[in-house]
Amino acid sequence: MRDIELTRVPIELYKVLKFEGLAGSGAEAKAVIAEGQVLLNGVVETRKRKQLVGNDVIEFQGEKLRMVDMANRPDEQ
Repeated sequence: MRDIELTRVPIELYKVLKFEGLAGSGAEAKAVIAEGQVLLNGVVETRKRKQLVGNDVIEFQGEKLRMVDMANRPDEQ
């Protein structure tokens, strides 16, 4: 499982697929989501603009990505 550090939450599902290189474009990301090829927290997710937050897990093409909310973490001192 690969951790994805989010500097801004929430973020839309299709954007994560695009930015992480799992889809070649936003349109491709939206298409694979609409086709039911993406799991979110173990359940098929077909909403392209589903808002993701920390601890959400995406599964697509054998990869697992866990969202880590860096935006709302308390400063470590």
